[in-house]
Amino acid sequence: MESVSRSNASWKTIDLVYCGLFATLMMIGANITSFAPFLTVGGVPITLQTFFAVLAGLVLGKKRGAIACTVYMLIGLAGAPVFAKFSGGFSAILSPTFGFIATFILIAYVAGVIVEKYQTRIAFIVAALVATVLNYILGTNWMYGAYKFWASAPDEFSYGMAWLWMIPPMPKDFVLAIFAGIFAYRLQKVLKILPVK
Repeated sequence: MESVSRSNASWKTIDLVYCGLFATLMMIGANITSFAPFLTVGGVPITLQTFFAVLAGLVLGKKRGAIACTVYMLIGLAGAPVFAKFSGGFSAILSPTFGFIATFILIAYVAGVIVEKYQTRIAFIVAALVATVLNYILGTNWMYGAYKFWASAPDEFSYGMAWLWMIPPMPKDFVLAIFAGIFAYRLQKVLKILPVK
């Protein structure tokens, strides 16, 4: 009985370590251009928040992946400067781009659901792409609503313009999603968190 309880305690510790690790990676990914200024293309900073959120779901599974993203979001809302441009605080909820942060929890969960059911390389890539599409759809709609209802937007701002703003980072995020799927599939074979075939 003692060995069983030790095993359970060890597993819970591993869960905490993994969730903390991915929350930390998201903090770094949000401000990666502060450490590597060359990762700015056409004036658009290349952040890695979405990449690590997707990776959390693929590597940790739906539950732990969603928890890691929740921890990241709560740390930021508590005031730690972990969001993009080293921002943080509860007022971040009013930011037009907060919808992307909020959806990290959902996309990690969705990616985890898919790879827990289908453990093939293709499934990992598809899960990453589906999660990225969800992030864009929900995040962009949040941004549009924010600009229309409580944030100041140009008079000519439209739903189509909101999507035009998303075009510059889109290729980067979808390329990274494919890479996340391939990388997570290989990583699973080492970490064995999920039963990858």
